[in-house]
Amino acid sequence: MKNEIDNKLILSVYERIQQRGNNSHQAMHYQGITAFSDIDGYTLYLQGSGVLLRFGFHNTYHLKYEYEKQKDDFLKKLTQIASED
Repeated sequence: MKNEIDNKLILSVYERIQQRGNNSHQAMHYQGITAFSDIDGYTLYLQGSGVLLRFGFHNTYHLKYEYEKQKDDFLKKLTQIASED
């Protein structure tokens, strides 16, 4: 899993969701992905398609999912959001 996702992609998608998403209980929702951070803002989360991505200190991330297809669908959504104009 290491280095499978570019850190710039994660940050770009997080920012895009913050700008274009709908606010709901300290999280933003956009195109089926939810973006939120911990209280201090050091750890970012992207969640959708049955996947939770935690991005934090030293630009490390962790994906939590049950099935490989969930991960594949999630990564496709991230790429789609990042490529929007």
